[in-house]
Amino acid sequence: MTTILTVAHISVSLFLIIIVLLQHGKGADAGAAFGGGGSSQSLFGSEGPVPLLNKITTASAIIFMITSVSLAYISSTSSTGSMMNDVPQENMIEKTSEASSEQVAPIPAVTPEAMSEQSEAPKAQE
Repeated sequence: MTTILTVAHISVSLFLIIIVLLQHGKGADAGAAFGGGGSSQSLFGSEGPVPLLNKITTASAIIFMITSVSLAYISSTSSTGSMMNDVPQENMIEKTSEASSEQVAPIPAVTPEAMSEQSEAPKAQE
């Protein structure tokens, strides 16, 4: 079922890309105002293929959304919860033991006496 839905989703997405690229832009109608095209003897009439392409685009967009939501729902219900469940536990134990074996030097505490010693140290070097 998932394979069929994935193939349908990919084909609808490619079809949607093609159908959107076939449509005219907003400024494409400016040429018709100066006598270019728009004749009543054309195949699609005086408006051209605009209403047909709009309906095809809307239908393919709806199908695209339905397949997207369906694939997301199927993916969420069939998942085990985490990708970390697939990692072998031996690797995780080795990595945590390596991290804990490294020694980190402690950070010295900052006291008022230490602050006064640091402020006097540059004066002594001058």
